[in-house]
Amino acid sequence: MGIPLVQVDAFTAEPFKGNPAAVCVLPHDAPEAWMQAVAAEMNLAETVFVLRRDAHDFDIRWFTPTVEVPLCGHATLAAAHALWERGDVPAEQRIRFHSQSGVLEADHEDGWVRLDFPALPVTACAMPKAQAEGFGVPASPAWRNEHGTYLIELAGEADVRALQPDFSHLRRLAPPQCIVTARSDDPQFHFVSRFFAPGHGIDEDPVTGSAHCSLGPYWAERLGGNELVGRQLSTRGGVVKVRTLGDRVDLLGQAVTVMRGELLTPAG
Repeated sequence: MGIPLVQVDAFTAEPFKGNPAAVCVLPHDAPEAWMQAVAAEMNLAETVFVLRRDAHDFDIRWFTPTVEVPLCGHATLAAAHALWERGDVPAEQRIRFHSQSGVLEADHEDGWVRLDFPALPVTACAMPKAQAEGFGVPASPAWRNEHGTYLIELAGEADVRALQPDFSHLRRLAPPQCIVTARSDDPQFHFVSRFFAPGHGIDEDPVTGSAHCSLGPYWAERLGGNELVGRQLSTRGGVVKVRTLGDRVDLLGQAVTVMRGELLTPAG
């Protein structure tokens, strides 16, 4: 019997929008090398692996095509959506995920999935000149969170849309991850962003939940409200509601399943 594999588009209610993630529901623990090989085969921004601990608790790990990452919002949303939809967990039941970044929770709120994530506030810094030139952003002022991800605010939404990083140059530098953001021109949204992670095998991520763990606190301080709506300006696009709650943030998004199948290669 194969291992269930579900592909979910996260932070969207429309198929082929938002950020796709492959969700692998493991029957037992699997070798890291096997999980990384599956993620490379899926070739999505993230493939997420979940392993049941008990009725509503699961271990969770996230892999890009090239590396394991410590936190991922869209793939956690995809995993929760898949577990509820498959009937692994009753739809009204909260799910607890145990991860490298602590316990993360998922439940429903007004037709959206709510994720309870750690806040990742940023501190002022300067980005190395060569990397700033590669991303096409000013080296200073810049901000950085505890995961080493830079955040750069540009003058306006048009500047965020127009950005064209030199990824071939950046890959030679082993670049950090970079969030670029600005206030939104559209009154439906408070801010816009894009997210780049060429060092992790993802030139531009379509919609990035973990980036909003920094964007939420950043814009809450500047806009004077802790409940904000962000729009990520990738080609696929997506919407993240973010609520800043001290050292935690709520990320709210929608999701839609686009594919179901089985992995035929045993997990170790």
